[in-house]
Amino acid sequence: MSPSDIRESDTSESARMEQLILDAVHAAYRSADPESFLSWARQAIPLVLDLDEGLHIDEQRRLAGLLGIAIWNATPFPDNGWRPKPLPEPAADAPCLCGSGDSFADCCGAAGELPEIPTELIWELLLFDLSEAQLQQALANEAIPTELYAQLAERWIDDGHPRRAVSLLEPLFMSDLSLLDAVYEPALDRLCDAYDLLEHNKKRDALLHRIAEQASRPLKAAAWQRITTNLIDEGDLDQAAATFVHAQRHGPDSPGTALVEITLLASRHQDDHARARALFWRHRLIRAGHSGEPIIGFLDQAVQDPQGALLNTHSAVLDPKLLELHAWVTTLESQPIQPHGLVSADDPPPAAPPGQLRLFPEQLLPMPDGLPRSSERAALRPTVALARLERLWHQIFPVPKPHALRLTAVGAEQAWQATDWLELLHQHPETGNSLDILDDIATILYDHPESSLPWVSNKLMRPLLERAEAIVDASLATAAPRGLPWSDVRNRPALRMLLRRWLQHIEEAEQTAGALVLERLLRLNPTDHHGIRAELMNHYLRQDQDEDALALAQQFPGDAIADLAYGEVLALFRLGESERAAQALRSAVGRLPSVPGYLTRKRVKRPALATDGSAPDGDGQAWLYREAMRDVWAAEPGLLAWMKRHTA
Repeated sequence: MSPSDIRESDTSESARMEQLILDAVHAAYRSADPESFLSWARQAIPLVLDLDEGLHIDEQRRLAGLLGIAIWNATPFPDNGWRPKPLPEPAADAPCLCGSGDSFADCCGAAGELPEIPTELIWELLLFDLSEAQLQQALANEAIPTELYAQLAERWIDDGHPRRAVSLLEPLFMSDLSLLDAVYEPALDRLCDAYDLLEHNKKRDALLHRIAEQASRPLKAAAWQRITTNLIDEGDLDQAAATFVHAQRHGPDSPGTALVEITLLASRHQDDHARARALFWRHRLIRAGHSGEPIIGFLDQAVQDPQGALLNTHSAVLDPKLLELHAWVTTLESQPIQPHGLVSADDPPPAAPPGQLRLFPEQLLPMPDGLPRSSERAALRPTVALARLERLWHQIFPVPKPHALRLTAVGAEQAWQATDWLELLHQHPETGNSLDILDDIATILYDHPESSLPWVSNKLMRPLLERAEAIVDASLATAAPRGLPWSDVRNRPALRMLLRRWLQHIEEAEQTAGALVLERLLRLNPTDHHGIRAELMNHYLRQDQDEDALALAQQFPGDAIADLAYGEVLALFRLGESERAAQALRSAVGRLPSVPGYLTRKRVKRPALATDGSAPDGDGQAWLYREAMRDVWAAEPGLLAWMKRHTA
């Protein structure tokens, strides 16, 4: 690239200077001697830096010569073991190196010492310019500054060679860790990145905890920040909150601590708190001298939109298909809701696909009074135009619907290896009104490797679920109350999306909102194939809604789910209906005899639980109910003793 090309292609001053230095290094490698290089410098440098504006020709040549000398003196040469060959200072009466024609004493010597450029700056540019063989030669000569090893490791990681990065960086952390200062923080980050790619989680965690115990304070802060981030990625937010305390103690003014705290709060869906803390950190870091750094831009956005700030922070390393999907999701806000039509549900229901299982067959669960009966059973039907798009969608979308009652599908990862379906979404924004298509997108989001990132839940999954819920609202708004039975396959996308909406509410600790979704699901599908009545019963009892709990139990008489059978007992006991509670207990014991033993004993050995997805047996149900609700039973004075007397 010529100097004029540089000037035209990039007007950024720092980028122009970096490219100039790199071009100068290449010129130095091509030159037979320093004089020919300096001749090149005196001609090229004024053009790149626009020195002709306001400077006499002699001043231009002199400044270009001085910069050329500084670059030559800092350049590591392959024929010198990748070390510089600095020019000796000329004698007082010798011609000045800048090319002015005057003696050194009367020219640059009169200005004092010659300007210098750190060799580290040259190496920082060469790390991404030299060939692999040249880099290996430089490493063998121990010529590359160790503080730049992190950048070299980053190159190798980007090129798909994490093992090289590990071999380069591991020795840095095998010596006395207390001697390593904050300069080694980037190396620690890159080493952990390489471990992650190689799935060497045990080595990564061992290193981080050793640094957290033995290193200097800045590295301890970096280690605790990384430990906390790993826990966030794993979804262990309570433990992440505990480890963050250590990061905050060791790095109270660290930009990394600020980033981790906002990430943790956003992951816990505490966006208001995240906004407040972002404002606090912004003021603190500016006072600490970080004004103008990227962290300030991140905090500026986090004050307004914490989830969006995290998205932008991770965008460089995120799957581009997720970003494409996000771009489509943002267009949904401008798309009006298009309701589906309602038709009578098939009677008898359509045959279930091969392998389709029902958790609770309809004949075992009589339809309770006040809920939709067969004459009020409906199926959702898209418009003709939308149905046509859905047929086109299923011709190119490579993933089947979830099997049976699951929310995930086999082979969902195949969708992220294709692009046709993304192109269809962008070509037809109206696909955002298809419950069928929204259901498919939510299905594959669950299986994406980056699904645990908080912004995936907040910026992708949440808008999809909210839109699906709005479509269901609009579809049912103009008709008399209708049920949407699961037995009709046309309703399953909508019901799955509502189930996912409930799960998101629970993940965000919105228990009341989640209960409203469960109540709606039971109204729409009273047969309750998914067993959500158990979750609703436990919610009622935890919120002291005993009348609601009792009413729910009475909708499912003789239920074989422990939560319903024994939840009725707990509700009656609390309501002072001791005789009815004893009668309900006898009935519950007749169906699920193992539960009292698991509830009344302080310590119980966990039974073997099914791992094939089948329903738990008697002891399995008893154990799971104990895990879910024993604390509620134990908190009720005299209840466990009463149960023990009545079941002795």
